Amino acid sequence: MKIKTIFIGTPDFALPSLKSLIKDDFFDVVGVITQPDKKVGRKQILTPPPVKEEALKNNIPVWQPESIKNYELPITDIDLIVVTAYAKIIPESILNFPKNGCINVHGSLLPKYRGASCVQAAILNGDEETGVTIMKMDKGLDTGPIIYQESIKIGPEDTAGSLYYKLADLGGKILPESLKKYIAGELKAVPQDDAKANYVGMLKKEDGKIDWSKDAGSIERFIRAMQPWPGAYSSVDGLNIKITETGHEPVGMNDHEHGELFLHENRLAVKCGKDALIINKLQLEGKKESSSLEFLRGYKGYIGKILK
Repeated sequence: MKIKTIFIGTPDFALPSLKSLIKDDFFDVVGVITQPDKKVGRKQILTPPPVKEEALKNNIPVWQPESIKNYELPITDIDLIVVTAYAKIIPESILNFPKNGCINVHGSLLPKYRGASCVQAAILNGDEETGVTIMKMDKGLDTGPIIYQESIKIGPEDTAGSLYYKLADLGGKILPESLKKYIAGELKAVPQDDAKANYVGMLKKEDGKIDWSKDAGSIERFIRAMQPWPGAYSSVDGLNIKITETGHEPVGMNDHEHGELFLHENRLAVKCGKDALIINKLQLEGKKESSSLEFLRGYKGYIGKILK
């Protein structure tokens, strides 16, 4: 007998989880709840969430409530709800509804990095690994007992964007089997150690501003963590400038003012609070992203200027 399942999620992070449940004959995905269509881009084209598009491809009913706070599920005879990156608090009336509870796919090794910016936090803090947690949801924010976890290494070139998709794929990979074992009683939900917990909130545009007084290693991780959004930026001559890629190893140069652009072995560099970073790619406000060599051909006058 198939497990009647409702899937709740919105962005492309949720797609591998949804696809894995659809493909597995153990589950019968009878409906999908996702956020309303939104206007996207300069032309403000009304665009459906990725999860909605995938559900419709598979002839699965889709519901898009403006608010889920007092929402009544359209289908009442269900066994399981799976939530992945929905970005709204699920009310207790829904959490307690299905026979096997609400299960969440979270992009960190809980209790570390509860909250929205868990992918970025792992890079920012210089962690060597991160992973995905399958947990049973309760009324707290990512506080529910853990069913299963699997870790992956964070590479020296990983950005939040590349790590996001690695974690999304990992979630889809481990979700079906961990759910089957949990429902069969082979996996038990283990309470989190709240003493080891920390929270990471949702990033805002202004969170991408670079503090050049910090050491080069911290800033290098910051730039990778802010890619692709909100982007790591600074300003020069009243214009914003995004730093999209740097060298991964700090340069031992300490005879410039922090934030100062200079040439190091004919390559564009910027002084940090300690050491310096080679800039590989950047984007001046109103211009396209370019390599630092291309930038220098048109803007050599920026050498010696201070990024603020």
